[in-house]
Amino acid sequence: QVQLVESGGGLVQAGGSLRLSCAASGRTFSSNGMGWFRQAPGKEREFVAAISWSGDSTNYADSVKGRFTISRDNAKNTVYLQMNNLKPEDTAVYYCAADRALFTIPTAEYKYDFWGQGTQVTVSS
Repeated sequence: QVQLVESGGGLVQAGGSLRLSCAASGRTFSSNGMGWFRQAPGKEREFVAAISWSGDSTNYADSVKGRFTISRDNAKNTVYLQMNNLKPEDTAVYYCAADRALFTIPTAEYKYDFWGQGTQVTVSS
């Protein structure tokens, strides 16, 4: 059974930092693209960042470029999201996702096959 488990969310003041982790189990994703999405209250889930299987290529939403960094450790089957200079508008449930297809770096939600349960990030002003 494939599981993606996010951790590292919490409450932080504006300007602060958090590091999210997503640990995969049940299969390896070392050849698959992985990504982070978020969903704020009353809004649709949106793309945040994605990373290629090797970690050499990344994509970011314009709203987080220069503040967030996605990375991965294939030996640990884990992907990370370092979030710096957080803003109140970053408040959302953050979801980790993995693509079943090999060697991809998708940004579209429908292209991801596996999802975590989400972790809450709240940024106070």
